Amino acid sequence: MDQAVFLFDILLPALMQGLVITLQLIACSAPFGLALGIAVAVGRQYGHPAISWLCRTYVFLIKGTPLLLLLFILYFGLPSVGITLTAFMASILGFILCNGAYNAEYIRGALISIKEGQMVAARSLGMTRWQAIRSVILPQALRRAIPGLSNEFIYLIKYSSLAYMITVIELSGAGKLVATKYFTYTESFAAVGIVYLVLVSITTIAVNILEKRVAVPGTVRATPSAQL
Repeated sequence: MDQAVFLFDILLPALMQGLVITLQLIACSAPFGLALGIAVAVGRQYGHPAISWLCRTYVFLIKGTPLLLLLFILYFGLPSVGITLTAFMASILGFILCNGAYNAEYIRGALISIKEGQMVAARSLGMTRWQAIRSVILPQALRRAIPGLSNEFIYLIKYSSLAYMITVIELSGAGKLVATKYFTYTESFAAVGIVYLVLVSITTIAVNILEKRVAVPGTVRATPSAQL
């Protein structure tokens, strides 16, 4: 088969279909994973002892469970107790749970880095504890957590390839199907790798722009060129 025909008529259309599914998985998982991470981090750091214990337990369990095993439990295990999820929904739920646990650790570290005086100052202005957390502490912590959160988002892009193990034909799955059918493993997986590299590069550039946009003036170290 002619390489151009294979590339443009077979491989690229298949990868584009898989890419759409990958982007859907990421778009559905990332916002909820971030929201869950914020809730767990705040609950663990500032919540009632019982809530803090639940948050610690959740993070401990998820961090100690391989993501692939979690997906298997959600897709193959839950039907035995009467809960049936589609492969797509099981993938999203698994990604949210995993992403949320790691995001919580990044955000908790950022919360710890905020000085206690910030809370004292906010309370002295008449804010309640939760108003101070929401309006003073958390915005600063989220700024500081951006590098870690961006790493976890990049991991999520690559985690999405595991959805193929529970029959979701995303980017990696589409590449594997083409490679298996036409025995073009090198070409197919090289193309898949390039697409992932592009996704990660776009994410990295976007995060760099975001960091500059939300940085507090005077808190960003100048680059050597700027210092000159």
